[in-house]
Amino acid sequence: QVQLVESGGGSVPSGGSLRLSCVGSGYMYSNACMGWLRQASGKEREAVATIDSLGHIRYTDSVKGRFTISRDNANQILYLQMNRLNAEDTAMYYCTTPDTPYCPSMRASDFPYWGQGTQVTVSS
Repeated sequence: QVQLVESGGGSVPSGGSLRLSCVGSGYMYSNACMGWLRQASGKEREAVATIDSLGHIRYTDSVKGRFTISRDNANQILYLQMNRLNAEDTAMYYCTTPDTPYCPSMRASDFPYWGQGTQVTVSS
C-alpha cells in the first residue's frame, strides 16, 4: 500500500528556512504526481505545491517565489525547500500523492494519500 514518511519540520524564526523531505513507497513513485499539503490549526487542509510525473509544477499563490518543490525519482524522495518563512506558514505539512501520473488539481480533497505529517512552526 502507499506509504509516505515526512521529515524535516521544526521551529524557526520568521525569515528562516527549512527543507522538508518525504520518502514514498508501495506504489510507482516515478510515475506519480506528488505534492505537499498543509493544515494550520483551525483551518482546512490546503495544497501547497505539486509536481507531476513529467516535472510540471504548481504552487499555491501564497508560497510562490519562496517555496520550491523537487523530486528525486531514483531514491523516491520528495522535497520542499521553504525560504523566507513567516508566521502564516505555521502548519502541519503532509506529503501526498493521488497515485496517478498527473496532478488532478490544487484541491486537497483530490489527494487521497498522505503521511503522518511534520510540524513547521514559524515564530514572529
